Amino acid sequence: MKTVAVGLFAALSVLSGAALASPELAKAKNCMACHANDKKMVGPSYKDVAAKYANDKDAATKLAKKIREGGVGTWGQVPMPANPQVSEAEALTLAKWVLTIK
Repeated sequence: MKTVAVGLFAALSVLSGAALASPELAKAKNCMACHANDKKMVGPSYKDVAAKYANDKDAATKLAKKIREGGVGTWGQVPMPANPQVSEAEALTLAKWVLTIK
């Protein structure tokens, strides 16, 4: 019985992580203040980001790093500020979600 409970807990943990890969996490982490799914705001649209990195096998890791550390130059001279309040796991979840937007 204990093994079943541990297995169920692990499955629920995976599912809850997948559920966070959504606009709700982006809103909670204030990403939507500068980005939108399909239009440029302060930063590029998620759709444009996904298209730019579509053929990059390391895209999720690169984007997660940019989410946490910030950057400038990829999309012009408007800097993306660092977001240290976003954990590494959350940044990777957000990056993977962004890459699914068409």
